[in-house]
Amino acid sequence: MKFTAAVLVLATLLASATAHMALLYPTPRGGYGTKQYNGRVHTWIGYHDSKWTQKFPCGGYAPGPITKMKAGQTINVRFLASSMKAKDIKKQPKPTSKSHQFSQARHGGGTCEFSLSYDGGKTYHLIGRYTKSCPDAYYQWPVKIPKNVPSCNTKNKCLFVWSWTADILPQYYHNCADIRLTGVKKGKLPKKSIAIVDFKGRKTNVRAPGDGVKHNSGKGPNKTEVKNNLNGVYAK
Repeated sequence: MKFTAAVLVLATLLASATAHMALLYPTPRGGYGTKQYNGRVHTWIGYHDSKWTQKFPCGGYAPGPITKMKAGQTINVRFLASSMKAKDIKKQPKPTSKSHQFSQARHGGGTCEFSLSYDGGKTYHLIGRYTKSCPDAYYQWPVKIPKNVPSCNTKNKCLFVWSWTADILPQYYHNCADIRLTGVKKGKLPKKSIAIVDFKGRKTNVRAPGDGVKHNSGKGPNKTEVKNNLNGVYAK
């Protein structure tokens, strides 16, 4: 599919479902550019319409494209927002004036957590976190793969996961990117897990403190949190 045609498909799908936020890079299951993309990867867990129900884990999508990663590598995470044009998707945009921005349903920001799963989404190992202004498609969000994690090559089991607890609305988002991770011998996984909230069987009506910005860009990654993510503070 040519890129211009893909953008038209994107616009149509976004119009058919409530447009929110999703993982753009690394490419998640059901994400933009994949065969499973249906415009609903950007919706929260529990969302449903006549054609689709967003399930936990990973939205209920089947395994997707594989992104190769290495222990110690920094991943510059990007997000997909509504109203993004082709040039915005092809290249990470820079912050602009508030009067010239694409719309983002950021729900006031909240808490984004990044994790690794070695068992297809049964358990999660926290490796990074950003609070208040995350997510935001106008920025890249650095997350470092711990330098001492083991390799993961088992088909359909190795995941890089983004989850988001929103601020203004009690909504929980969960996207999974299939990965092939080159680690170290006798490596160790971080012990902390992630927050899993706001749908049947989990604690509900949970919101995370945010920046209060609904549709425009926020201030981006906090410098202290960037440093913490690159130094493995959350991956203990």
